[in-house]
Amino acid sequence: MSNRGKKIFLACSVILPMLLYCYIYYKPILQNAPFRAKDFVSMEYSWGRKDTLENRYSSVTGVYEYLNSQDSLIKRKMFLKSDDILYMHTKANEIGLWNFPDTIGYKSNKHANTRYDMVFRYKEKTKHVVLYSNFDGNPKLLDAAVQMRKVIEETLNLVEKRTGY
Repeated sequence: MSNRGKKIFLACSVILPMLLYCYIYYKPILQNAPFRAKDFVSMEYSWGRKDTLENRYSSVTGVYEYLNSQDSLIKRKMFLKSDDILYMHTKANEIGLWNFPDTIGYKSNKHANTRYDMVFRYKEKTKHVVLYSNFDGNPKLLDAAVQMRKVIEETLNLVEKRTGY
């Protein structure tokens, strides 16, 4: 058998079945992924001390409320563009938000911990993550959660600048 014939035989007997197997195996998994960007419905983000979450944003209503440095409540109305949603969804995939536990840290009655609520709603599923500032567990999980929080805050700041506030 010639060298060319050996390569064709190898491709037909090993590589081609492997590619076919991968396609058949992974296609339903990727199609049925619960958190797809095209299925995005809304995002809510709120934060504050203890259970008083006076700072919040809802992508459904576009209402953005936060306390400034003088403790004045600022209310804005701003909506996310599809690029902003896609950016946050992509970052959530990169960081692994979908694999986070529902609560990171613990609620403390003695200390006024900062609490961050992140809710991503899709057509079929919802991911709600609560992050407390007193988390002392896996540092990689904490870094990923803080990174996701920063992505959301940076996106909201960008949208706020874009809307002219």
